[in-house]
Formats: sequence, C-alpha cells, structure tokens
Amino acid sequence: MASPQVLPFLCAVLLLAGTAAARRHAPPQAGAAGQSTYTAPSCREHTASLLDFGGVGDGNTSNTAAFRKAVEHLSQYSGEGGGGGMLYVPAGRWLTAPFNLTSHFTLFLHADAVILGTQDVTQWPVIDPLPSYGRGRDHAGGRYASLVSGSNLTDVVITGNNGTIDGQGATWWSKYKSGKLKYTRGYLIELMHTDGVFISNVTLVNSPAWNIHPVYSRNIVVSGVTILAPTKSPNTDGINPDSCSQVRIEDCYVVSGDDCVAIKSGWDEYGIAVGMPSEHIVVRRLTCVSPTSAVIALGSEMSGGIRDVRAEDITAIGTESAVRIKTAVGRGAYVRDVYARRMRLDGMKRVFWMTGDYKSHPDDGYDKTAVPVVENISYQDVVATGVWKEAARMQGIQGAPFKGICMANVTAEMTKERKVSWNCADVEGVSAGVTPAPCAPLQGTHAGSCPFPTDTLAVDQIAVQQCSYSITIPATTSVAGTE
Repeated sequence: MASPQVLPFLCAVLLLAGTAAARRHAPPQAGAAGQSTYTAPSCREHTASLLDFGGVGDGNTSNTAAFRKAVEHLSQYSGEGGGGGMLYVPAGRWLTAPFNLTSHFTLFLHADAVILGTQDVTQWPVIDPLPSYGRGRDHAGGRYASLVSGSNLTDVVITGNNGTIDGQGATWWSKYKSGKLKYTRGYLIELMHTDGVFISNVTLVNSPAWNIHPVYSRNIVVSGVTILAPTKSPNTDGINPDSCSQVRIEDCYVVSGDDCVAIKSGWDEYGIAVGMPSEHIVVRRLTCVSPTSAVIALGSEMSGGIRDVRAEDITAIGTESAVRIKTAVGRGAYVRDVYARRMRLDGMKRVFWMTGDYKSHPDDGYDKTAVPVVENISYQDVVATGVWKEAARMQGIQGAPFKGICMANVTAEMTKERKVSWNCADVEGVSAGVTPAPCAPLQGTHAGSCPFPTDTLAVDQIAVQQCSYSITIPATTSVAGTE
C-alpha cells in the first residue's frame, strides 16, 4: 500500500489528471450549433451525432443498434478521398453491447458522455482467439469481443472532452472469480491489424479485463488518457501493446488491478509461429498505481519478441515493482534493448523484478527447448522511497542468464534495514552509484552512465492538428447529463 504521507499526493494527482484533461477542449452548449475544436492527427469532413440514429442516453435503453447504424453510415466516408467521419457522443449514459469502428473515423465523447458496457453477457459476441495466443487467456477456446473494437483499419481516433467509457466490470470480475464464465473476458478497446491509432482525452473505468489492447498494429499514440479500476480487480491492465510497432504512450494516469502498461507479443508456440514482435515503443510521463503489479511489464507473453522499449519520466505510487520482465522456458524469442530513466517511485514492494520461470502456458504443446534471450536492460536515475520488501528480485534462467544489465544512479530507500535487499540468480551486469549495493553478479564497473537511445522514433513524428466540428445539441438535452 502507499504510505500514509503519499495518499494526499495520490488524490491530488488523480484529481488533476481528470480536471486538466476535461479543460483541454470546450464542448458545445445545449441548443447551439457553433463550431468546437479538438486536436488529432487527422480531421474529418463529416460529423454525425448518436442522437441522429435513435440514441437514448438514459443509462437503461440499449444503444447497440444506434452505435452500429452510426458507424455504418459514416463508413461511406472511410474510403480514399471520402473525407472521413466523426461520431459525436453527447452528454448522457449510453448503454451498449460491443460495436466496431471503421477507417478514417473519430469517436468523440462529450465531457459528460458515458458509454456503458452492457452487463448482459449474452450480448457480448464470442470471437476466435488471437492466432498468437492459440486460446483465450482465461479459458481454452474463444473470447468475448471487446466493447469498442475494429480490425484491418486505417486512421482511427478515439478522443473527446474527457468523456468516459465504463465497462461496468464488477459483474465480469465476480463471474470470473467464481468460475462462471465459459470464455475469456473482453476488453474496453481492442484494435487489430490497424495502421494509425490515436487515443486521447478519454477516461476508461472498470474494464472487464484489459483496457486498451492494440494488437498486430502500428503507429499508435495513447496520450492524456485516465484509466481507473479497483486495485483488486482481476487483470485490469491499463495499456497493452501486443505485437505492435511504433507505439507512443504519454501523459497517462493509470490506477489498476494489474500492470499499468504491459508489452506483449504472443504466447509460447503460437507466438513463435506468428513471429510478430513488439518494438520501437516509448512510454513517458506515466503515473501508475498498482499495488499487486508493475508500472511497466514486458511479457509474460513475449514469444514474438520485444525490443527497443524506452521509458522515461515515470512516477509510481504504492506499486509492486517498476519495470518487470516476465518470461519462461517455452516462450522463446527475446527481450532486449530496454531502457528506463528518470523514475520516481514511492511505497514500492520492490524496485526491480525479473522472472525467468513464469509458470503460465497455453497448453502442453510448448517447446521446452525454446529458451528466451534477455539482454541489454538499462536503468538510470531511479529514486525509490518507502521500499518495504526488497530492492530487487532478479532471477534469470539457469544456463541462459539475463545479460547486459546496466544500472546507474539508483537509490532504493528501504523502510527498514534488511540483511538481504537484493535477491539475484542467473543475471550478469554492471552498476555505478547504486544504493543499497547490488548483488555480486551486478557489481561489474562501468563509466557511470547507462545507454539511452538518442534517435527519434517515427511515432514521435506523428503530429496533431486543430480540428473543428459543428453539431447541434437539442435544447432539451442537458449538457450536464441531468434535466
């Protein structure tokens, strides 16, 4: 748990996260048809409101048909030269089952709009497992569709005035814990085989499981997003890029029952067969609260490989570990070229955690000779206070040690003195300016700094522009969501 002195700061951080995002753009007023603006990489020529398709925002009426009709209507503008379409979700509580997006499309949420995932499990379609997983993560077989999803798309934007997508996950968590689900839970947002994803200025709460899951996709930006779930909710990971390249995660606030960010690329023999790595990923200015998981996890499903991950300016409060690497014999592939710097951590169980025997396999068909390679992992300028368990637990694989670990200017302030603050096995590396002193295999000397790439990733060159839209809000519709 976070230390008592940290709790007021934590509350302030979350309050500021919500209010700052809400003020970024001014929504239109009821009864007005004037222009409003927002920022995104692409603007749209055509705009429609969910109200145009029979939407009823009372929190009880199903809007599944309205969402699907709206997207179908706007899809006529999704082709080359069509100008693209934007679906405006006004103030209200919009109950819906899962629906798909289209290309050159923006889903825009008013500040007081709440998209509610239906709690009727029968309304969530069952779809095939991901090829790189071979089965659902919760159960063998298929999986429930995600609330907002799409596949084989180009140029998708989900944004707004910090409106909310609420998965109403409590029902799912209860059914999962009691073994009453036949299939794997769906996510809040999943985009597959998509080129160009921009998610910003929205709040995601109470997902059935993961919140944002881009998979087999590229050119992804997640910026200014707030993600909230009870810290004991199962598998409510924040942002999970999976077999994706060119990913930028920045200025996000995540309170979660699992990893705040988890980078993945497939599970054992299925991930090896697909062979699609996650690479060229930057995470910056992330604030994370997750008492039972990591700020940034790599794996455990990493059988397509993970490389070139850059994390900087990270804040964590009351979280289990900072950067955690999870893998096992049978995963194969690699985790390499991971760089973390300027991390400020408080109330941590431990700072560093590497696991080479993560006991989780999709079935008994995994290759027991597929040994993963973990190498070139760098940490610099890390300050951790209130560390209450141990500074590090770093356990590689016997006969295949994790190599090339570099640490510089790292301080882990323990809540009480311990005889052993570092637990290490099958790791090799160097360190300088590390307190308390690391375990012997990491005491190789170096010049005092660890590498961090200086080149600019292509995803960092994705720029936003100011877009405008005009929408008429009926005078009978309350912008505040109340009559």
